[in-house]
Amino acid sequence: MNHAKNMYEYHVWANKVLLERIKELPSNVLYEEVSSSYPTIAQTFAHIYVVDVMWLQVLKGIDMQEALEASKAFLERTKLYSVEEFVKSYEELASHYEEWMSSQKDLERKFNLNNPWTGTRETTYSEILFHVVNHGTYHRGNITTMLRQQGYASTMNDFSLYWYQVK
Repeated sequence: MNHAKNMYEYHVWANKVLLERIKELPSNVLYEEVSSSYPTIAQTFAHIYVVDVMWLQVLKGIDMQEALEASKAFLERTKLYSVEEFVKSYEELASHYEEWMSSQKDLERKFNLNNPWTGTRETTYSEILFHVVNHGTYHRGNITTMLRQQGYASTMNDFSLYWYQVK
């Protein structure tokens, strides 16, 4: 199995595990304001989702600036999603990623990424997938802290647990 694809599958699993945990808690947990990188858990999940959407567009050949602008349209709507809406949206997005990955013969293929903040660099599809996973992991950590600030335990969603849950 391709390591980048496996890591992306971990990302999907980890988002699902964390959303399943949040389903067990009162619905206001998503919208309770805390002091963190985003004011609410819903806004954090929305950010992860919108960035994942943007990177899929980049992987499909859309210029990063254009993909960023297009994905911003989702932000206002998604930050108000219920847990069920997040679950459904993440599942749909994962199927689009899976479809894209299955159409690729070489995830190590190089292309030029024109990042509006840092400029152009040569990268590979797999590097972008690793970035998507790393970005999600970072913000799932934020969500864990946000849950603790609200008095709730999170749930394990480490890569090493994924090995035992999925494999």
